[in-house]
Amino acid sequence: MAIAHSKLTAQGQISVPAEVRRKLGIGPGAVIEWHAEGEKIVVRRGGRFTSEEIHRMLFPKGPPRARTIEEMKAGVRTYVKKRHAGD
Repeated sequence: MAIAHSKLTAQGQISVPAEVRRKLGIGPGAVIEWHAEGEKIVVRRGGRFTSEEIHRMLFPKGPPRARTIEEMKAGVRTYVKKRHAGD
């Protein structure tokens, strides 16, 4: 059963019905994706990435070098000091 209907314009555009926007959690400027699944076309909210895709975007040259707990704690201390230096 259809949850909503849209009408195609002469320019090939459609409006996404409010009920569909609510279900997808999208608003103005949102990206939606169209996927073919057999005889069906499925519309999904775009912008979802796997953790592997995010990791590759953050670390294009490969994983960062391993750090010790002491190095990480020192880095956090340095960051906090810089962040709150002007308080």
